Amino acid sequence: MFGVYFGKYLMDKGIIPEEYYYGLIEATKNSKVKMGLLAVEMGLMTEEQAAEVNMLQQQQDKRFGDIAIEKGYLTEDDVADLLDGQGDSYLLYVQAVIESGLMDLDGLKEYLQAYRKAKHLSHADLEAIKSGDVDRIVPVFMKDSAIPMQVKEYVYLTSRNIVRFIDRFFRMDRVERLTAYDADCMAIQTLHGDSDYLTAFCGSKEGIKAVADGFVASMSENTKDLSYDPLDVACEFLNVNNGLYITALSNNNVDEVTDSPIMKSESAKITAVGDLYKVPLYIEGNPVDLIVCFNGGWQIN
Repeated sequence: MFGVYFGKYLMDKGIIPEEYYYGLIEATKNSKVKMGLLAVEMGLMTEEQAAEVNMLQQQQDKRFGDIAIEKGYLTEDDVADLLDGQGDSYLLYVQAVIESGLMDLDGLKEYLQAYRKAKHLSHADLEAIKSGDVDRIVPVFMKDSAIPMQVKEYVYLTSRNIVRFIDRFFRMDRVERLTAYDADCMAIQTLHGDSDYLTAFCGSKEGIKAVADGFVASMSENTKDLSYDPLDVACEFLNVNNGLYITALSNNNVDEVTDSPIMKSESAKITAVGDLYKVPLYIEGNPVDLIVCFNGGWQIN
């Protein structure tokens, strides 16, 4: 997940071409961090030691860790820790960039610091994004203390479900508070009970289709011959997501029920007297907004 944030910055700055942005993300999806890169990043080996072991590995039918232990560079406990870290989101992207020949490790680290400054990220924010953990990343974009906790909790759960059902490499931007919002397409569902909510996935047809395609793919192994209405499927995902949210609330003795989803296939507008929050999302690179209105007072035109 780290690559969709940092890679987008590199692409926007013209440092990497657009095709490399998507190619590098694909390269991280089914890869593992090489032991040498991980050992250097963790400070267990020098770059020279890792290069030496890599060279010896080409000459011997042995694993990197076994050779490093024989050379006295690593202990068995070190190797066990390194094996646990081979799915590291940040290092997977670093590895893909280096192997692409676009830049070396030192150059990448320089751009990483420029990215942190450009995006006004604290050290803790950057470490959260590097982790690839959605539960750590989402709070980086919801620091506004005026955002109600109920809205934050809804965004947390929805983000987890996007990873689970739609796109585990999705990206989000900072949450915005608005009084009105309009879009070409909307999948809307309201919740009523102890509190009132309006929830929606909104945007262009391409954005809604990205949500639908991801959800259908998670439900079926073969989607090649399937025919479906993207807006209808987006409503179905919203319904599933809100069902899970209601279940979580009921565990805390909070009662909510959902209305039937509403589809708006032509330009529509949501206005709110109270809290209307826009959560910008990017699903497979396509922009789509999660809209959350809290405590009533909205109107759909």
